[in-house]
Amino acid sequence: MKLLLKAALLNRKHLSLLFITVIAMFMLTVGSQLEMLALGVVAKTGPDFFTLFGKQQEGKLKAAPSLSLDEVESRWDAIASSPGGAITPHEADMYMSAHGGTSFIQKLATFLDTHFDIHSNLIRLACVLVFVALFKALSLFVHRYSTKLVSIRVSRDLRQQYFDHIQSLPMSFYHDYDTGSLSARVAGDAGVVAQAINSMLLNYIQAPFAVLTTLIACFYLSWKLSLVVFVGFPLMVFPIIYIAKKIKEISKQMQRNQEGIASVLLDFLGGIMTIKVFAMEDLSRRKYLEENYKMAKLEERSARYGIAARPILHSVSSMFFAAVILSGLYLFRLGPAELLVFCGLLYVFYEPVKKFAEENNNIFRGVAAAERMYEVLNITPSIQDAPGAQDLTHFKDQIEFRGVSFRYRDEWVLRDLNFTIKRGETVALVGPTGSGKSTIAKLLPRLYDIQKGEILIDEKPLCAYTQRSLRESIAFVPQKPFLFFDTIRENIAFGRDFSDAKIQGAAKSAHAEEFIVRLPGSYGYKLEESGKNLSGGQQQRLAIARALVKEAPILVMDEATSSLDAVSEGKIRDAICELHGKLTQLIIAHRFSTIEHADRIVYLEQGRMVAQGTKEELLASCPNFKIMYQMMHYSENQS
Repeated sequence: MKLLLKAALLNRKHLSLLFITVIAMFMLTVGSQLEMLALGVVAKTGPDFFTLFGKQQEGKLKAAPSLSLDEVESRWDAIASSPGGAITPHEADMYMSAHGGTSFIQKLATFLDTHFDIHSNLIRLACVLVFVALFKALSLFVHRYSTKLVSIRVSRDLRQQYFDHIQSLPMSFYHDYDTGSLSARVAGDAGVVAQAINSMLLNYIQAPFAVLTTLIACFYLSWKLSLVVFVGFPLMVFPIIYIAKKIKEISKQMQRNQEGIASVLLDFLGGIMTIKVFAMEDLSRRKYLEENYKMAKLEERSARYGIAARPILHSVSSMFFAAVILSGLYLFRLGPAELLVFCGLLYVFYEPVKKFAEENNNIFRGVAAAERMYEVLNITPSIQDAPGAQDLTHFKDQIEFRGVSFRYRDEWVLRDLNFTIKRGETVALVGPTGSGKSTIAKLLPRLYDIQKGEILIDEKPLCAYTQRSLRESIAFVPQKPFLFFDTIRENIAFGRDFSDAKIQGAAKSAHAEEFIVRLPGSYGYKLEESGKNLSGGQQQRLAIARALVKEAPILVMDEATSSLDAVSEGKIRDAICELHGKLTQLIIAHRFSTIEHADRIVYLEQGRMVAQGTKEELLASCPNFKIMYQMMHYSENQS
């Protein structure tokens, strides 16, 4: 429950809306109670005959079980204004008021009849009924609209907080959570939490108010008959508690299963080409079918418990309605109008109790969803700006890896790595697959924090700089470029306000303009999802253009030319050569033709630096580099 309250109070602006919602709930309850009283007033046509001519007991008129003609005649003159005269309804009401025999409904009807003459003027009676109906209709509208707004705004803010938070988390977080799980939480759980907050308001604010005020009204009408309520109440509470526990347990299982379905679906969509090429549609279908059937079974169990609540509570309340009617008519001698109002108030009393089980199911689903969301929201980012961190405004001297060791979970990927990159220098990283080259590229912008050693820029460790300024100083070209659903211009600018001249200049340097100008709309051409309406080489060139337009002092290229043909690669190589001395470049490549212009080459094996130097120096001093170079050189000549 604390998590639901935390979500509800996420934005202080929600307080006023929550207050309006609570007031509307109270108004709706009062409207329902007024509706029942209005029915009693309409049904009350005059004093009850047996009460009017009954005997006085303890200073009040009590309904007589039977009346003889002599008993009626003996009291007639006491009621009539003149001996032997006719008795008017007004005289009967006045007599009962004087002798304490007037019920609450009778008093209310007398008050309205005295001031508004409702029983002889149907228009005025209709006005009273219309007023009650409009009051309830207005409160019902305000209640439903305000609860809907609460749901919408809480869900909106919760989704935004969730998205903002996961953006602040380091890359290691994304190794622990798959995208299916994260997308399921932000897409579905926020709405479930918002709905649970509405149910919590109904169950823990409106329901107690409705139960308490209605019970007071019932006691005012007949305290003896009201005692029947306490017999039925426990029989309604026990099923609610049992069903709620089952619903919470099943809800957690369903949410875990939803993550499984989302993961299978995302795997299928992401690997659709591979699946089709290998004709593995049956495998994908089998995996999805298994998760889908699990979800259906859980939904069936949830439905069974959720639907069972209403019939059980309805049966209990129906039995007690029958007990109330029989007791009121034959045991406590209530008049038809009083009994009608009493039963109507009991309906107002039992309705929130009956809904309590359903709303409680929503609350426990919301609790389970909130626990999943706050499982992520409560994660403190392991990579944060240190107190007093400064902005990296100018890169002046060098980047140094000093005794750097790094591991993913328990596996060491880099071990005691030492090398330096001077300002304006181009350094290439080469080595067999798994030697840690891409990891180095990810450590420099501080996507991960190292476990041992230091990475320094201008003799200061990375943590001495703010993350934002550090990453603003680095232009990064990944092996798999990320392109979003927008125009080519916006994909190159990537949220920054660059001029068209700069964007076009970067595209020319990346040799991307040659295919851009042939597209419909040129730079205004809209890419499809992940840029799939471009070839791999075209996507890569756009990613390079995006890095170049940034004009950052440090350029990191991680297999950036892997998707390019030999001609395009040669053009990119020439463009990179033109940047020599202007930018500090860290280049990772398997193709040696891409890095032959590098000032130094660092050769890695199993996370360790084996050797570094120029190409000629490594060919002479490092046998493993020589073997790799010869094999790659042969392969490139063959292609």
